[in-house]
Amino acid sequence: MTNPIPKILEWLHKLASDENGSPSSKRVIGILSSLALIFVLIYSSLHETKPVNDTIVNAVALLAFGCLGLSSVDKFTAIKKQIKEATSNKAEDVSENTQN
Repeated sequence: MTNPIPKILEWLHKLASDENGSPSSKRVIGILSSLALIFVLIYSSLHETKPVNDTIVNAVALLAFGCLGLSSVDKFTAIKKQIKEATSNKAEDVSENTQN
């Protein structure tokens, strides 16, 4: 049986990386705040503690979804930029070939 830990670590690295392969702080903060929110909500529902303040829950949820949403916007704008660069390079190549 193979060791699954390297595959899990690789998956976590890809999860926290942007489209260029570098670590994305927005993704890391979004994932960590989502996990913290899930942990606190589960803990408070299983144990008889005083209820979590709604304002704090909403703030952490907005932070998590905001960071993950901004990370998604960055991904799509980078793809759009790559397409624009590729088409402009192709147009330059075509113009050079027609001049020769």
